[in-house]
Amino acid sequence: MSRIVTALLLAGALLLTGASPAFAQQSVSGVVTDADTGDPLPGVNIIIQGTSTGTVTSLDGEYGLTVPGPEAVLVFSYVGYLTFETVVGSRTDIDVALEEDSALIDEVIVVGYGTQRRGDVTSSVASVDVDDANVGVTTNVDELIQGRVSGVQVIDNNGEPGGGVSVRIRGGTSISASNEPLYVVDGVPLDDGNVVPGGADLAGGDAAPGRNPLNLLNPNDIQSISVLKDAAATAIYGSRGANGVVLITTRSGVEGRLQVNYEGRTSFANASRTIDLVSGSEYEQFIRDRVADGQLGFDD
Repeated sequence: MSRIVTALLLAGALLLTGASPAFAQQSVSGVVTDADTGDPLPGVNIIIQGTSTGTVTSLDGEYGLTVPGPEAVLVFSYVGYLTFETVVGSRTDIDVALEEDSALIDEVIVVGYGTQRRGDVTSSVASVDVDDANVGVTTNVDELIQGRVSGVQVIDNNGEPGGGVSVRIRGGTSISASNEPLYVVDGVPLDDGNVVPGGADLAGGDAAPGRNPLNLLNPNDIQSISVLKDAAATAIYGSRGANGVVLITTRSGVEGRLQVNYEGRTSFANASRTIDLVSGSEYEQFIRDRVADGQLGFDD
């Protein structure tokens, strides 16, 4: 009889020992969000440390997982964000806000309509550090590129303020067509044609040479500049990118943050040599004489 009792006690002890892990298990759920924006993050990997058991967050950033006990450690990992670890303890609801990994984001390059890691880029892409380039008196965006990208030539066509600038990324590729690159500002291609309004011209040509379309941008508003130098740009932007593409991203506001920057400069200049020009009345008489002679095609 004693043997039977002993056997029953041993069997009960074994059953309790085998069932204890099951009783120790607990369910954990929560939401994973971005620490800066508060937006839910889908596809975040959640692993129980030291095991292969885990799950991923849904489109709403929600997750649910069964852990072996309160001593379990959950590891949250997501591309572009810092890895986060936490001990479960007695909690059943664990909400996590992941912070961006700035070191990893610096190694990302914007290419066309998407992004690639710098190590994965096979085309020729040059980036300009705007903070280092925008020093001194910078009047247009071309001055931020000039002398800072190998193989790119920036030439002023004339000394007129705001005058046209020739930019050559891939050299002269056409005899009759334009050799200027395509400028894309915040994803919107710019028209690099003449931005000067038309008007009457006594010489029979354009009233003024073409102006630089980038004069519409303030250099202090530029956040980043990337130059696509090889023919791979045509696969994204078509034939307009045959002469290269200059991608410009402007600064934008951040929700929940207020930042005001002011920068002012004052300069004085004197003309070293003046040109004897006609006065207003002399120019009026000149036009009247041309009209009287029928040279302008107008009646008196």
